Amino acid sequence: MVNVANIVTVCRVGLALIAIYMLSLPGEGIRWAAFWLTAFVIYADALDGYLARKLNQASKFGGILDIAGDRVVEMAYWIAFAVFAWVPLWVPLLFTVRGTFVDAIRSHASEKGFTAFGAKTMMQSGLGKFLVASNFSRFSYAVAKALAFCFLIAARTEMFSNTALPMVADILVYITAAFCVLRGLPVILESSFLFKSDRSDQPNTPEQKEKMDKL
Repeated sequence: MVNVANIVTVCRVGLALIAIYMLSLPGEGIRWAAFWLTAFVIYADALDGYLARKLNQASKFGGILDIAGDRVVEMAYWIAFAVFAWVPLWVPLLFTVRGTFVDAIRSHASEKGFTAFGAKTMMQSGLGKFLVASNFSRFSYAVAKALAFCFLIAARTEMFSNTALPMVADILVYITAAFCVLRGLPVILESSFLFKSDRSDQPNTPEQKEKMDKL
C-alpha cells in the first residue's frame, strides 16, 4: 500500500527546491509564483502529518522522514536567503548547528524510549517542556518561521520593496533565530548523557571489543 503521507513529504522537498530556484530568476510574476509555492510548501508541512493520521499510515520511519524533510526545506531556504544577501550568513549557520545537535540528541533519546514531544518527552523541567514540547511554543515558532520566509520573499517584490515590509521581515528573522536558540538550548542542557560516559554504549564482550578495535 502506498504511503501517501511520505509521498507528500518527499514532494514537499522537491517543491521547495523549485521555489528557491524560481527566486533566482528575474521577473515580478516569477517572484510571486515562488511566494505562493513557498506558502504551499509551508502548508504541506501540516498536510503530511494530517494524512498520516487520517489514513492510519503513521509510522516511526514516517516521523523520521518528516523531520528530515523539515530540515532540508528549512536549511535550503535559509542558505538561499543568505546567498541572495537577504539575511546575514550567521542565520543559516545558527540553524544548521542547532538542528544537527538537536536531531542527534533526539535520535539517541528515541533509542531509550523518549520522544521529542508528547507524554514521553525527553524534556524533564517545566520550563524545558514549555519551550520545547508545548503546543504554544511549537506553533509560535512555526508561525514566526513561516511569516519570515514569506515576508522575505514578498519584501523583494516591486509591490512591497519600498514599504515597511522589508524591515518587518528582518525583525521576523531575528525573532525566529531567538526561538531557534530558546528551543534548542533546553534540549542540550537537559541531556545529561551528552556530557557523561554512557556505559551502555561501551563494548561488553570480547567479540564487541575486538570489533570496536578494528574500526
